[in-house]
Amino acid sequence: MKGRSGKTEKELIEFSKSDSLREDMEIVSSKRHNPFMRDGTVNADAYIEFVTEYNEFINHRPKPFVPMADRVMKL
Repeated sequence: MKGRSGKTEKELIEFSKSDSLREDMEIVSSKRHNPFMRDGTVNADAYIEFVTEYNEFINHRPKPFVPMADRVMKL
């Protein structure tokens, strides 16, 4: 990896072998969940509510709607 000294690289390798780190990461992984999933499907309403409230929180001003100029759009 760029910018890392040999000493730092060795420390990271030793740290990665740590049992306590592995246990901590297993705990973090077991507690992880997707807040936009409900009963195994994506809940678009939950996502839209989150984005709306986040934009309000950061005081984001909505941009005015501008229609697309292209008539033929092919992928």
